[in-house]
Amino acid sequence: MSIKTLTTAFILIWLSLLQSPLFAAESAPEQLIRQTADEVLATIKTNQDEYKQQPARLYAMVDEKVLPHFDFERMTDLALGRYKRQVEAAQREKLVQAFRNLLVRTYGKALLEYTNQKILYLPMRGKLAEGEVTIRTEIEQQGGFPIPINYEMYIKDGSWKVFDISIDNISLVTNYRSSFAQEIKAKGVDSLIKTLQDKNKQES
Repeated sequence: MSIKTLTTAFILIWLSLLQSPLFAAESAPEQLIRQTADEVLATIKTNQDEYKQQPARLYAMVDEKVLPHFDFERMTDLALGRYKRQVEAAQREKLVQAFRNLLVRTYGKALLEYTNQKILYLPMRGKLAEGEVTIRTEIEQQGGFPIPINYEMYIKDGSWKVFDISIDNISLVTNYRSSFAQEIKAKGVDSLIKTLQDKNKQES
């Protein structure tokens, strides 16, 4: 399954969370997902034509309303794997920003293609008191098996943050690991940063 397919599936199910109740009593991370999706979809509905004509405005909205709920430093470390030890402080800041911008653009484009997929909500895994949980869902596919989508969330500085998403048991973040490792091994960390920055410019 490609990174693009994984990311699009993740976005669709994130947004679909507001369509039906999750559980009788929602936990804090579940409320976060629902409230974010509700606000984003309302904004998309009002400004869809404008966003199609001016993608920069769409990306700004995603950056403002969605991505603050993600821990991009931890996500970048997961994507780097063992190569994170080779990244210097100045490089890491640039790499985190480039990775964030990549997901802003991927997320934004998928938003404009959203339709009402039917979602099955499963019991949450983990304990709130321990500060890390998995929000479990499945997205139904016409004529096929449902696709499981899990959100890994944890408490950081008093707020719930998403640090990974698995789609059909494949991690969205670590799915980048092989391409990141290949680039670093062949050309170094600066080359990976430039590759991500160039990709972001192409998709702007």
